[in-house]
Amino acid sequence: MQLFDTHTHIQGPEFDADRDETLRRARAAGLTGLLVLGWDVTSSERAITLAEACPDILAATGCHPHSADDMADETIAQLATLAEHPRVAAIGEIGLDFYRNLSEHHRQIEVFQRQLEIAAELGKPAAIHCREAHESCLPILREWSRSLGGALPDGRPLGVLHYFSGDVELGERYMELGFLISVHSSVTYPKSERLQQVARRLPLDRLVVETDSPYGAPQSMRGKRNEPAYVAEAVRAIAELRGEPIELVATATTENAVRLFVSAVPAIAEPAAQRSV
Repeated sequence: MQLFDTHTHIQGPEFDADRDETLRRARAAGLTGLLVLGWDVTSSERAITLAEACPDILAATGCHPHSADDMADETIAQLATLAEHPRVAAIGEIGLDFYRNLSEHHRQIEVFQRQLEIAAELGKPAAIHCREAHESCLPILREWSRSLGGALPDGRPLGVLHYFSGDVELGERYMELGFLISVHSSVTYPKSERLQQVARRLPLDRLVVETDSPYGAPQSMRGKRNEPAYVAEAVRAIAELRGEPIELVATATTENAVRLFVSAVPAIAEPAAQRSV
């Protein structure tokens, strides 16, 4: 069974003591690829360093909405330069967060739109963070999608709605714009009814899975650090919700991730080819 974790932050300090062991556990669990996303310049640089060292790791570079107030034009230009790296598969984590409001809304929107421009210029998908901000995020992405004809120049989807928090209807609207929907490992929580409905009802060929490591460990590890190996629990939960074989869900979500992130990046190697980071 092959798996792909489409959203991790294993370059963060939470993994400094056991990053190699974390990656070994991920590969033992069946992961053949994972995307490591930045939230500012330093974390984006560290994501690239990991991707350079490990053929099964891809990087994404971007400014998280929490950091938007700190993003000068020069800093965004730095991120744009980093995004040109051949191991960078996406622009992210970018978007809007009107829940914690750690940056002014207008500045979040400005930084978000500028990074979407960078994604369009480079022909790379966007990994979208949207929390309590769909009323602003959806129109922005609708306009961006319209400007690109609903797909990247090579025909790939425009990106993915990370840690999707909407309902089935909202998921369908994002899908119509050209986005995949990411089901987080919190789908295993007993009270995650809305996400479970998304996992049950949206087309399997539009779903990917993620852990958002180190955040949001699955129910069996609730309260502990999340890590890429646990993406298998999200796949298992989706399979149970849909009444489909776990191998089918694993294959489909991995193929969707590969189609989105890997097709324009040097091929992912077999796990045995990895070296320590």
